[in-house]
Amino acid sequence: MSTVSAELVYFAPPSDGSRPFTSINPDSTTGQRARNWEPEVHIVKIENVRGKESDYTLDTAGFQYATKPSKHSSFNNDDEIRGEYYPESIEFLKDVTGASKVVLFDHTVRRHRPGDAETDESKRQPVNQVHVDQTPESATARVHRHLPAGEAEKLVKKRFQIINLWRPISHPAIDHPLAMCDYRSVDVKKDLVPVTLVYPDREGETFGVKFNPTHRWKYERGMKLDEVVLIKCYDSAKDDNIAKFTPHTGFKDPSATQGAPLRESIEVRALVFYE
Repeated sequence: MSTVSAELVYFAPPSDGSRPFTSINPDSTTGQRARNWEPEVHIVKIENVRGKESDYTLDTAGFQYATKPSKHSSFNNDDEIRGEYYPESIEFLKDVTGASKVVLFDHTVRRHRPGDAETDESKRQPVNQVHVDQTPESATARVHRHLPAGEAEKLVKKRFQIINLWRPISHPAIDHPLAMCDYRSVDVKKDLVPVTLVYPDREGETFGVKFNPTHRWKYERGMKLDEVVLIKCYDSAKDDNIAKFTPHTGFKDPSATQGAPLRESIEVRALVFYE
């Protein structure tokens, strides 16, 4: 099946016109995050691009598929992930992008556990909400947050990106795969709404994405353990022909085999710099 029809959850701004926000920390009992906006479900067509992966690149579509076996395989211990998976991911990102410097600033392991509350970092689930991880302001703030002040000031004057490197772990991603929206189908001025992320000690910002029937959604069905997707969250490039980001979301694939293993995945988030 080359295309599936599936429910995607979009963003609807607060009806009272107030600034949208989401609390980053879930309630310790319910696992729900406080927010003042509403999810809006739409049924869309999502194309399986397996066999046509080369048609989509970071600079054209905002995402890019690749084959890259991982030396690290357990993904159970955060320190081991940082010590073993981070270095190989940095080298891979440099090879793919041609970047001069890559800094990984965090990672998230997600395991789909229906019915479980997401009460702490060890219980992160797939995100079934169309979103873009960064706004221009929060991307720049990320650089300043993770690098020394003098170095950060110089780096943000040149081209830089934030890229997520996503892969399935344990078994192929058949349950709740990841869908990407081709940047070329996004109306940048109309589809995006900044959403404040409320941390205990600070604020961040992402983009909520409003529904637009022109959006073209893609996924690679049954991604294997040696297959990855690079997801562009921000690009400071001035060229209007270069993709600046890609909206993305997990979704329930109606063509998935009944009883398929529940999705397990890891994403690492990278600051990517160019001379």
